[in-house]
Amino acid sequence: MNLKAGFFDRREKARVFHYDTQAADSLAQTLLSYLPRMDGRPIVFVCIGTDRSTGDSLGPLVGTLLEEKNLPSFYVYGTLEEPVHAVNLNERLNEIHMKHLNPYIIGIDACLGRMKNVGMIQLNDGPVKPGAGVNKDLPSVGNIHITGIVNVSGFMEFFVLQNTRLHLVMNMAKTIANGIYLASLAYPKKTWADFTRSEETRKAETP
Repeated sequence: MNLKAGFFDRREKARVFHYDTQAADSLAQTLLSYLPRMDGRPIVFVCIGTDRSTGDSLGPLVGTLLEEKNLPSFYVYGTLEEPVHAVNLNERLNEIHMKHLNPYIIGIDACLGRMKNVGMIQLNDGPVKPGAGVNKDLPSVGNIHITGIVNVSGFMEFFVLQNTRLHLVMNMAKTIANGIYLASLAYPKKTWADFTRSEETRKAETP
């Protein structure tokens, strides 16, 4: 996949636990390293999932939190009110491509994994494959993707998603949304370092 150069020469994968104190900053910095330069290309977040399943609600929870933040630089699809899920995924992707010229898409979805990695948030290159954990054949989504490991894989995945703790999913959604929000504030800047310096200056000047 051909990605335009972003703000950083070295692109990293983010692997952070939602409770890490620097988790949101790490996600923001890594996200900015992947985003194309400010050339008018729309940045679109597709938050996949449904509120009918606790574990699968990570995406729409993130979308709802982002919608409440009213991001100036990014577009968001998939909320608790209007989820993007298995039934309407193709339709919503077609809608996005009709509304936005050559969008740079970030897919966000819940996933299952090893016990020791539950609570981990990952940001990686390439698309996310929704429904893979429950054997659904759905289109891949995104130039890059953010996933959150909400529970353990390997046995009765659909049942496991249904019985995932909302407290964990909500905390993970907040961390992801905060990271994206920080990235949206920094996106007009030249580098993450410029943004952090400007924030430090602003705080120092605040009485």
